[in-house]
Amino acid sequence: MAPQRRAGPKAAESGGGSAGTWADRGERRRLSSVRKSRAHQESRRKWLKVAFLVSSAVLVSLLSWSYLVSEDGVAEVLAHYSESLQDRFIEVPCSEDYDSHKRFEGCTPRKCGRGITDAVITREEAERIRRIAERGLSLGGSDGGASILDLHSGALSVGKHFVNLYRYFGDKIEEVFTEEDFQLYRDVRRRIQQTIAQAFGISSSSMYLTKPTFFSRINSTEAKTTHDEYWHPHIDKVTYGSFDYTSLLYLSDYTEDFGGGRFVFMDVGANRTVEPRAASGEFTAVIRSRMQA
Repeated sequence: MAPQRRAGPKAAESGGGSAGTWADRGERRRLSSVRKSRAHQESRRKWLKVAFLVSSAVLVSLLSWSYLVSEDGVAEVLAHYSESLQDRFIEVPCSEDYDSHKRFEGCTPRKCGRGITDAVITREEAERIRRIAERGLSLGGSDGGASILDLHSGALSVGKHFVNLYRYFGDKIEEVFTEEDFQLYRDVRRRIQQTIAQAFGISSSSMYLTKPTFFSRINSTEAKTTHDEYWHPHIDKVTYGSFDYTSLLYLSDYTEDFGGGRFVFMDVGANRTVEPRAASGEFTAVIRSRMQA
């Protein structure tokens, strides 16, 4: 039997193998292209997601800031609790509220403004004054969030009412306050008066203390009476016509002793805050000891 020729089939097999190789390469290229396209799309989706998250964060920040400015009213800090101020005075236009009240030459402000200083009393004196207030307030205290102690009139918050501590406790009051306590209180009051007089260019002898003059302790207890609702905007000259100057002397520190409790001047266009700092005062005639008229 003659040998069979194998070249034909081999050639055909070889030809078939060549066609399959090119087909495989085409398929691999197509798959590679698909993978690259998918990877590109996935990368794009990731970047879009990141961009969306960043945009969302920016939007949330802007909305949060907008909320703080509109609801909390915090736009500018006049005095940070961490800074020590000698004498800072910001002059502002005088209110028309003065026009409806009698003016007293040498006392009524000729200019208006807000003063802030930490130089009226020392830290040690602030601690002593605070202990005086704590001893007095320990005799009573409001059922709501705001308690007062007025050493001049004797007014003391007790429950939902006020009592005269000098009449209510009689001679026992001598066990609570010493003559040294009252002397320190008078001396600090005198220094505040001199600081205000110097800032507004008047004689301290032309200024007279009016009431109410009191220690105030405020906490987060729910208000029980209108006297506890200390947060309402108000104008001292409107509330107390005899007031030409108001001063505040802080005996505790913002963020260390409490949160919140900042003093806010509500101005047109922006609110301005003072962060309490012990031994600091303000007058507005405020003394952080801080002042305002």
